[in-house]
Amino acid sequence: MARRTPPERLTRLVDCATRVFIEQGYRRTQMADIAEALGIAKGTLYLYVESKDALFDLVARCADGEHPLPEFSALPLATPAPGTTVAFVRDVLAANREIPALRAALQRTRVRDARAELEAIVGELYDVLARHRHGIKLIDRSAVDHPELGALWFEGARGGMREALATYVTTRIRRGLLRPVPDVAITARMILETVVFWAVHRHWDAHPQSMDESLARKSVIQFVVDALVPAPSARSR
Repeated sequence: MARRTPPERLTRLVDCATRVFIEQGYRRTQMADIAEALGIAKGTLYLYVESKDALFDLVARCADGEHPLPEFSALPLATPAPGTTVAFVRDVLAANREIPALRAALQRTRVRDARAELEAIVGELYDVLARHRHGIKLIDRSAVDHPELGALWFEGARGGMREALATYVTTRIRRGLLRPVPDVAITARMILETVVFWAVHRHWDAHPQSMDESLARKSVIQFVVDALVPAPSARSR
C-alpha cells in the first residue's frame, strides 16, 4: 500500500517556504534553507517538489489558503513550464482587482451618505488585501528576482487601484462631498498605501505591535474617512 503524506506536512511545507521566500527573496533562498526551517534533510524536500521553481509555484498558489493543496498522487510537483506561475498570479489579481463598493460608487449618480460610501470602499479594500497578504508580500519581496511578477502587482493591480481611487476622489470633491486636497493622485496613493501597510506589511514588521485585527481594520477606515469627509456641520454651511 502506498505511503500517504499527511496533509499537515504539506501545510507546514507551504508555511515554512512562504516565510523563507519572504524573508530572503526568491534568488537568495536555497532549498537547503527551507529544509533547515522545516527541520528535515534537503533530499526529503524532493519528495514533495522537483525544484525550487516548483516550490515557489506551490507557495504562490497556496500561501493564503484559498487554493487546495495538491493531492498525494501529484507529488513530487513537477517544475512548472515557463510563465505558469506568472499566469496564475495574473489571474488571481484580475479576479480581485475590482472592489465592488468602489465600482458601484463610480457608477452612482446620487450619493446619500458620503461617509458610509467611503467606509465601505476602504473596508472592502482592506479585506481583499488582508485575505491575500502572504501572496502580496511574496510578490513584493520577489519583484527584483521576478520582474514579471513585480509588474503585475506594482504596475497592474496596485496602479489600477490607485487610478480608480483617484477618479473616485476627484468626482466626490467636485460634488463637495470630500475635502479638497492638494493633489488627487498623491491622495489616492496615500489611501492605498495606508491600507496596504496595515492589511499586509505590518505583519512582517521587525518590531511587531500586538493588536486586535478588527480594531486595526476599524482604525484604518476611520482614519481615512475622517481625513477626507467633512464634518456634518461643515457640509451644511
